[in-house]
Amino acid sequence: MINKICIIYSHHKLGDLIWQLPYMKAISEHHKIHVDLIVREKTQAKEILRDIKHLNEINYNDFRKGFFYWIDVFKLIKIISGNKYTHVYILDKINKPAIAAKLSNIKNIIGPGIKEQKKWLTTNIALEDKDWELSYSEQSQKLLNLHGIKIEEIYPNIEISSEKLKELKKNIPYSGRKIAFGVDSFEEYKIWYEESFIELAEKLHHRGLFDYIYLICGKDKQHFAKKIINKSNKDYFIDCSDLQLLDIMGALKDSDFFVGNNSGPLNLSAALDIKSFGLFSNTPISQLKFSKVIPLTPLNYVDNQFIKDRKEMKKLTVEKVFNDIMKKLNY
Repeated sequence: MINKICIIYSHHKLGDLIWQLPYMKAISEHHKIHVDLIVREKTQAKEILRDIKHLNEINYNDFRKGFFYWIDVFKLIKIISGNKYTHVYILDKINKPAIAAKLSNIKNIIGPGIKEQKKWLTTNIALEDKDWELSYSEQSQKLLNLHGIKIEEIYPNIEISSEKLKELKKNIPYSGRKIAFGVDSFEEYKIWYEESFIELAEKLHHRGLFDYIYLICGKDKQHFAKKIINKSNKDYFIDCSDLQLLDIMGALKDSDFFVGNNSGPLNLSAALDIKSFGLFSNTPISQLKFSKVIPLTPLNYVDNQFIKDRKEMKKLTVEKVFNDIMKKLNY
């Protein structure tokens, strides 16, 4: 019997999904077969992962609580049963996909098994409850190691076909050198101040490092880009808040480098192999050891702490960011 593999990941943040890509690839390589995914629609995985060769079908499912909990379980059962999977891998600790796989009579249900989830797995191999303190990447690494699955690559990588890249770049009307700023974040306390982005742009422009800057942010956070454009009174800023995610990927691939907040676009940029500088002042950089992101931090920065106050981002000065970028670019 030929194996048919499904991997389920429930987190809604784009960056969290991107960090799981090496482990999805490792599972595919271990079984020597392309794998299917079930993820949240909010990740837009069907768009950003469409050219990754070891991925086959991508299905969307919500992972809600309360009244909708069992509705989503039944949706999962329909997907899992309909595809007749032999293996279901769950890369986080929630119960819902494990319950759905069990009710679908899947013979191999593999997951972290932290706390209640272990009751629904078909294996006794599981992480310890204390492992919930590990990062999501570390949990997946430990899970795969326990099951003898070798991880060849630790850094996320997103492929884009040359044809698709040409198509994306056709939609870019600006000529000259471009860089990108990621100016928003899901959590506002992680956002560097608009005035700081303006001042950094002036310093970089003075050194002749760009002709235009793509301002990357979501439609719902457009006010950050608008404030930068209006307050700076510069015509080199390009508001990308109206772009679809695929077009944002085109803008990132058209950029010499990226500077941005701790958010999905930062992780997307790094996975697209763009030199990516992350702005960190009140969140850990220890999580970046499995990423190509280059962290920029204040003097006297203390790692492994969350301070949910945007004012902490003021500690990361424009001068420090500019000097660190210039050093990394060998200027």
